[in-house]
Amino acid sequence: MKKLILALLVTIVVSSCKTPTTSNEAGFITLLGNDTLAVESFTKSKDLFSAKVALRSPSISLRKYDLTYANGDFASLEVIDYDPTTGFEGQGAIVQKMTRQQDSLIVESQGRDGMTSRTVAFEKNMLPFIDMVHWPFDLAFNNAVKSPSDSVNQRLWTGRSFSTFIIAKEGSDSLTIRHPSRGVMGVDIDKDGNILLLDAALTTRKLKVRRVQKVDIDKIAASFAKAEAEGKSFGELSSAPEAHFEFKDAEFDVSYGSPQKRGRKIFGGIVPWGELWRTGANRATHFRTSKDLKIGDLQVPAGEYTFFSIPEPDGGTLIINKQTGQNGQSYNPERDLGRVPMKLSQQSEITEPFTIKVEASDAGGVIKLIWDQTVLSVDFVIL
Repeated sequence: MKKLILALLVTIVVSSCKTPTTSNEAGFITLLGNDTLAVESFTKSKDLFSAKVALRSPSISLRKYDLTYANGDFASLEVIDYDPTTGFEGQGAIVQKMTRQQDSLIVESQGRDGMTSRTVAFEKNMLPFIDMVHWPFDLAFNNAVKSPSDSVNQRLWTGRSFSTFIIAKEGSDSLTIRHPSRGVMGVDIDKDGNILLLDAALTTRKLKVRRVQKVDIDKIAASFAKAEAEGKSFGELSSAPEAHFEFKDAEFDVSYGSPQKRGRKIFGGIVPWGELWRTGANRATHFRTSKDLKIGDLQVPAGEYTFFSIPEPDGGTLIINKQTGQNGQSYNPERDLGRVPMKLSQQSEITEPFTIKVEASDAGGVIKLIWDQTVLSVDFVIL
């Protein structure tokens, strides 16, 4: 099924120009590694923007977005959800409406108890933020290139509140946009600010988004639905394993975010050598030991810690931090218990998801960070 999806996407890409010309009808293909995460198809006019989106994570969802303008600014947004088994030709259901009323924004959302409504202050030139969907960025860039300023603070509604995404012009054909928490994305644009290529390699998501001229969204959505029905869903971007290990009268618990390889170069690629790594994804990697340990030359009392690391081609460093409960981007070196060297080895098999193991050894135990064919390890003694 992955080959079928790739074949369909190759057809789409081949039908597009290498540098797409400006058009009011286009689409985006979003890739995470070699896996297709989402496909978008949209049309633009002066008073209406309409988009269809097929998103595959954590399971397939089909949604249509109709955004209207009044006097050149946001007027309303209606979001319609469709059953993947019937596609966009089926009966849709409204799941969200946002309507401007003078200086207010009425936000209606579908919940367990039906539609709920709240009112917030309207913000000029606002757009919605939709996770893993990129057409709002396209509209933001269309506006940004018209501004005389080198940077623009774009306000996006995240579902709970407004957040500022900073757009900076890097030249006539490129710019960057900074997500409030995930990092900076580089964007190639045409003269009107339309996205040609968005590269999120420096963010926590590491997506790539490419513009295409024509998208058979119904055919693509049907292929996604078929793949999911056959048990070949995209799944979570990063799962959250909680592993428990017991040996030599000691217990160990590890919880971490586990991203997938998805055909990407891992160490020296999406995990650069010599740079601080959260050692997983999302929430900081947590490690608990029921016994006092000596990890390398570091005394580690029984308790809970977080792991960060700096991978190097010869092994690098494991950082054991006393702060817990934080996101993986929230590293405070002042809370370090200490740092110990890691060893690097290669295995013959490929481990698709990032995996952490705590295994017994003759001297005590070993902590292994395993991804792709690389194993980073640290020996420890149980005291």
